[in-house]
Amino acid sequence: MSARDDELTGLMRAANGGDAVAYRQLLQTLGMSLRPLVRAACARVGMPQGDVEDMVQDVLLAVHLKRHTWDPAQSLGPWLRAIVRHKVIDGIRRRGRHDEIPIDDVIETLPDTQEAPPPSREALDRYTSALGGRQRDVVRAVSMNGASIGQTAQSFGMTEGAVRVALHRGLQTLAKLYRSSDL
Repeated sequence: MSARDDELTGLMRAANGGDAVAYRQLLQTLGMSLRPLVRAACARVGMPQGDVEDMVQDVLLAVHLKRHTWDPAQSLGPWLRAIVRHKVIDGIRRRGRHDEIPIDDVIETLPDTQEAPPPSREALDRYTSALGGRQRDVVRAVSMNGASIGQTAQSFGMTEGAVRVALHRGLQTLAKLYRSSDL
């Protein structure tokens, strides 16, 4: 047993015996001792170093919750390393297998996010002229001129439901025409 292991074992025995000062000292010492151990474990399994502190806290919480399971006749080291091993495995499972790639390494391969400019008024007139009579009138009134469904229904002598149907069908037809670039 190392001197550090002897110190931690003594603190754990005192803490389990009810010594609050020894327990506080144990947790502080464990926190400092665990960071390199957890950092190395994370590096071995490819976990990001940003997860180290969360994992240290998970280990300290497990020590707190499971300290009654430690055998005081044994050294604390093996018991503690088993907890670290299990917490690293839990972290891997929780996180899943994700590889981290810096955005700068792939920025040139990402698609351009600029949207295509909207069609011109002439192009819109050309597309809407391909629609049938009422659909064309309804689409132009609502989509291009900004009239409401109610206003359009009233001006064309239609029900609001009929205007909605004509608008929906007209927009579907326009979308197909635009995608196929037939016009």
